[in-house]
Order: sequence, then structure tokens, then C-alpha cells
Amino acid sequence: MTRRRFLATAAGGLATPGLLSAAEEKPSGWQIGCWTRPWDKHEYRVALDAIAQAGFRHAGLMTAKGKNNLVISTATTLEEAQEVGEEVKKRGLSVPGVYAGGFPLGEPGVVALKRLIDCCVAATSKSLMVGGTGDAKTNDAYYKTIAEACPYAAEKGIEIVLKPHGGLNATGPQCRKCIEAVGHKSFRLWYDPGNIYYYSNGELDPTKDAATVDGLVSGVCIKDYRHPKNVAVTPGTGQVDFKAVLAALKKGGFTSGPLVIETLAPGELPALLTEARQARKFVDDLVGQV
Repeated sequence: MTRRRFLATAAGGLATPGLLSAAEEKPSGWQIGCWTRPWDKHEYRVALDAIAQAGFRHAGLMTAKGKNNLVISTATTLEEAQEVGEEVKKRGLSVPGVYAGGFPLGEPGVVALKRLIDCCVAATSKSLMVGGTGDAKTNDAYYKTIAEACPYAAEKGIEIVLKPHGGLNATGPQCRKCIEAVGHKSFRLWYDPGNIYYYSNGELDPTKDAATVDGLVSGVCIKDYRHPKNVAVTPGTGQVDFKAVLAALKKGGFTSGPLVIETLAPGELPALLTEARQARKFVDDLVGQV
């Protein structure tokens, strides 16, 4: 062993227990991660620390205290995105997805989406998540803007992904219509069973809705639901039958990919860390069952 390699190995011994457990996680076709959202009262580095300490290897970049209340948004510079990417790497994490909020329509929107795609590359993300629209008057323009940005996304190796998020993309069939309207391989779906319940006021069961998105799904936001209208729930403690949902998605072709926890029961930092560890164990066990 060379002196340099010995020093690197020794330095690795100073890592936190969370980072060690993340590094020792067995390789899998599923990338179990956590979004920054549960820690959005704090700046994003606090969230990354907690995600690593909870034993995750993957961190989704979403809300956080700071500019636009997002880790990355249309206001983020390329240099800022590169800094985010470095902070991610320091903690031994990878980024399966970025949620960057809204964007303008038409040509300015295409420019904005291309800039966000560049920021995703700089932050080492694999995908850019969009939330859709509830405005029927701008719906066509919204997805036309995405369609025009898709070739650039493909060139950069980034997927643009939609999620069930209310409005005109609240259910599986509605999401299918949106994705098929764009008609590009770089525009896919991240399923969100908690949102299926939430935006239907608890009336639409995601175990039934999941079969409507066969062939579209490339990731899942692991979000639970408790009636009435509550998604601030640690996965496994609410109404979503995740085993049945994941089995349906797997039957429809989603056999590997990101499973990223979006919400936890709220609390202060120590309580959030406990909830994150509990959620990680739940998803680990879930993958073993399915």
C-alpha cells in the first residue's frame, strides 16, 4: 500500500457513522434516498449532513432556506450549482433529482430550462423535476416549452420528470396525457402516491391509480398520506400501501431506479434524524418485500 493510499484509508476512518453505513450499503438497482424538504427551515448543507448521517447514499435537492427557498432554481448561477455539487460529493452522496420550481413559458422558458439543465449537470443530478400546471389556458404552452427543451436535456444526459402535483397532472391518467403530449424519451414520470391521495382529498387510492402509468415511471417520491390533507408523515405510518404501489409499478416496468423519501413527520433536528433513519429502514425493508 502506498503512503497516499494509506493516508486516504486512514482519513476514511474519520467519517461519521452515517457516512460509513452509506458507503457500506450493498449495491442495488434501487437508489434509496431522501429529499432536502424535511429540513427546509435550514440551509441545504444541514439537510445534506442529516441525509448522510441517516445512512442514505442519495440526496434529492428540493426546498431549503435560502434564495427562492430552493436549493436550485432559475435564479441559481452555474457557479452556485457547482458549489452544491461539491458539497454533495463531500458527504459521499449522489443526486438522483432536482426540483427547481417554476419556469417561464415560450422561448424564455426554453432558455430557463436549459440553464436549469446545466445546473443539474453542475450539481451532479440525473434529473430535473417539474410540477406541471393547473391553468388550462397555459397548459399547451407549458408542455410545448418542455418539449423544446427535451433535446438539450437528452444531449446533457438529464431526464426532465413530471410528478403528480395537482392541477392538470393530479392523477396517473392526467400525467400520461401530459407526457404523451410531449412525446420525448427524455420526459418521464416520478410517481408520488401521497400526492394521489392528497389532491383527490383521500378519495383516489394510489394502489389503483398506479396501473395507469405503466411504461412511464423512472422514479418514485416516497410520500405517505394521512387524512385529512396531511403529507407531513413519515413513510410507513400513514395510509399508503407502499408494497402494493411498488408492486404495481414494478409490474408496469419500473424495476429499478430512485426511491426518494420526500416528507417526514416534522420536528427539530434530532427528531428529524430519527424519523429519517426510520424511513430509510422502512424503504429498505419494502424493497426486500417487493
